[in-house]
Amino acid sequence: MSQHSSFKKGAGSAKASQTVLKRFERIDLLKKRGQWKEGQSVLGLIKTKPDL
Repeated sequence: MSQHSSFKKGAGSAKASQTVLKRFERIDLLKKRGQWKEGQSVLGLIKTKPDL
């Protein structure tokens, strides 16, 4: 059984930009924007979009 062509990695498939940030990346971004307070809970962070 062969693999479907959409699953194969071709030469033109460069790494796509990441649309979902990990928790530590979100905290770093919030610190950079001035929206993070030390001692704040890391759970329930506000929504963020990565800087392009």
